[in-house]
Amino acid sequence: MDSLLELDKISCSYDGHSVVENLSLHLASGMICSLLGPSGCGKTTVLRAIAGFESLVAGEIRLDGDAISTSREMLPPEKRQLGMVFQDYALFPHLKLSENITFGLKGHSASSQRKESERLLEVVGLSGYGNRYPHELSGGQQQRVALARALAPKPKLLLLDEPFSNLDVELRERLATDVRDILKDQGAAAIFVTHDQHEAFVMGERIGVMNQGTILQWDTPFNLYHEPAERFVADFIGQGRFLSGRLVEPDTVETAYGIITGNRAYGWPRGSRVDILVRPDDVQLIEQNDNKASISNRAFRGAETLYTIKLADGGELLSIMPSRYDFAVGQQIGFKFNLDHLVLFQS
Repeated sequence: MDSLLELDKISCSYDGHSVVENLSLHLASGMICSLLGPSGCGKTTVLRAIAGFESLVAGEIRLDGDAISTSREMLPPEKRQLGMVFQDYALFPHLKLSENITFGLKGHSASSQRKESERLLEVVGLSGYGNRYPHELSGGQQQRVALARALAPKPKLLLLDEPFSNLDVELRERLATDVRDILKDQGAAAIFVTHDQHEAFVMGERIGVMNQGTILQWDTPFNLYHEPAERFVADFIGQGRFLSGRLVEPDTVETAYGIITGNRAYGWPRGSRVDILVRPDDVQLIEQNDNKASISNRAFRGAETLYTIKLADGGELLSIMPSRYDFAVGQQIGFKFNLDHLVLFQS
């Protein structure tokens, strides 16, 4: 795929304080990616720099091969051929939905604007709503209209800044799926900023996990979960706990609960103290096993239950089991590991 967007070692600062530092990424045409990280990590600043609302201290931003931001000059936001979707929708309350959608199409004929409005309302599942006003819609419907408005000028790239954060959890996940499908159907490239990993996983074909102004890992959702390259990524993505052990072979660790062999080899000296990343799906609870623990907490989730188990040495692990298994808090239970992906960090 051709590279649509390139961020080449960009840095941004506020009042002399570095917010984004030496950050690079490439986005191909038609690709949807997510920038994911905790509050204050710099992800929204990156989005605003791409949009032209923040200047660069260093580096360069290129769109379709053309420089749109450097440390010396910036192309104005309105000339960048970008679409923006904000978390507060930013719809004009005094305009009908059709007028909101065509707001950026002032140079088009009335009939062309009407056809495009009708087409996009159908795309976002709101056919026939053109004469309504924003206050007549639910939050999810308003966000669909905001998406339609952003798509109307046919931007090269769509930027979405935590667009679902004002919605309830169930609606957020459903709308994230719908928006992803709409963008893929339209062939639109997009960057989606969020602090919610579930939204990032739903939306992003590639995800950049950010912390302290830089991208720690740019990867697929699968690799971020199963093959995190940094301890912060391992801790931030998914649920998991760390189990202490000693490296006895490049792919084998000795622990208090047996030998664990996995799919990756590490070059550290034999005998190195390591921490093993253990995800809830790596731990299977069974009635009879040499390894014993007590169940200290449980969270019923319908089809599955998430258990917290306390080990003999005082440590904790998580285990996710089909909800047909019904173990009680305080119950002694056996457990075993199913660690197909061996992820280690030096202690």
